[in-house]
Amino acid sequence: MARETSVVTPQKFSEGFSYPDYMDQIKVNKDRFNGFYNDYPLKPEDAAFFKELVERPNGPAKMLVLGEDWCGDVVRGMPVLARIAEAGGMEMRIFPRDQHHDIMNEYLKNGQWMSIPVAVFYTKDHQYICHWIERPVVAEEEMGKMEESIRGEKPDITDQEFSRERRTRTAARAGDWIAATVAELKELLASSIS
Repeated sequence: MARETSVVTPQKFSEGFSYPDYMDQIKVNKDRFNGFYNDYPLKPEDAAFFKELVERPNGPAKMLVLGEDWCGDVVRGMPVLARIAEAGGMEMRIFPRDQHHDIMNEYLKNGQWMSIPVAVFYTKDHQYICHWIERPVVAEEEMGKMEESIRGEKPDITDQEFSRERRTRTAARAGDWIAATVAELKELLASSIS
């Protein structure tokens, strides 16, 4: 998918937060972000894969991420994206979604949802390579089943109780979903770079 008319120019990209700067300004879930970052380092073979990919002439030298600190998928996904960027030597820039609808509108899930996180990869000369949205396929499938199960077990559950129970169940799957994110990004990038 060509992004010839993207609002993300090299100048705009450079205006995003670095991961440390993003972490310094977030309002909620800082401990959870740090926990995922510290508890799930990349496997050495995965780090080597991303490093080799970045070293290619048309490899991913830049990663733009859209996210918000209140989103569970971002809390779980952004730390692994930071690990991937660090391992490969990519420049990572983060943009809060709710302040950057112009960027978000280019990466709507299924053309309609403002799902986050979004990771967009560019070459060193800022040519679009590919993008990834929200969560790995396995997480999408399992989350739907979890939600059905919770509603089936507790038909009168309040929205607040439902959110708490879903968070507990998704937390139990976090490690597997993070591993699936790494695997999906490896496959996506490898297939997108000629």
